[in-house]
Amino acid sequence: MNRKELAAAKRIVVKIGTSSITLSSGKLDIVRIDKLARVLSGIKAQDREVVLVTSGAISAGADRLGLGERPSTVSGRQAAASVGQSSLMEFYNKSFAQCGCVAGQVLLTKDVLDKPISRQNAENTFAELFKWGVIPVINENDTISTDEICFGDNDNLSACVAVLVNADLLVLLTDTDGVFDSDPNGNKNAKLINRVDCPETLRVDLSGRSSRHGTGGMQSKVNAAAFAAKHGINAVVANAGNERVLSEILVGKEVGTWFVKHRTVDYEQQAQKTD
Repeated sequence: MNRKELAAAKRIVVKIGTSSITLSSGKLDIVRIDKLARVLSGIKAQDREVVLVTSGAISAGADRLGLGERPSTVSGRQAAASVGQSSLMEFYNKSFAQCGCVAGQVLLTKDVLDKPISRQNAENTFAELFKWGVIPVINENDTISTDEICFGDNDNLSACVAVLVNADLLVLLTDTDGVFDSDPNGNKNAKLINRVDCPETLRVDLSGRSSRHGTGGMQSKVNAAAFAAKHGINAVVANAGNERVLSEILVGKEVGTWFVKHRTVDYEQQAQKTD
């Protein structure tokens, strides 16, 4: 199995983190959102289906409210998400519309996917969106999410969504070129890991912190990629700063870290075991 398999992916889930679509001030980076929309629209034009999982609602809300930084309390973050989610979708709607595409917002909590009826409803909704040529833009429903029903971070959310929609490929965009054998910020000799066949045997330092505007780190991306791979979905962790990275992945170029799919499990049965 080689990377040329990725070129055949027809349904792709792309996850973008807060730090990749915001400025250092915490404001939404409209230029980056426009570029992302153009790239995803271009992929869709290749007769592929695209799903975007995006962070940024809390930071957008904090900026709109003039808070200066993310609230430290749960209720504060939920209230900021309420304000920011509409701003986030407003920018995505405009950016995709400029490319001739329609975006559809989907807000999820973990319990939706854990319950058979609501899970089926979600599957039906995605099926209709794909049929209509809509690009689903997904975020966690932070406004009502609690510890019991939250995904924890959008890396995990994106992996669960990839399984839900039966994706061929999950791409987790981050601020490094992929997964390294040691922290590339502290070790100039750190080497990029090009391929992971067995995540359970991966022994690297993943202790790097998330950005002050986001919640995930490299550990959460490795966990999400491993989860997708175990469910029969190829996953790649790659650099959001490379504007061509998605195009390069989809022609089989060796960029990022590829988590090779290796076995399919019945996700619904797994979910029921955790009820």
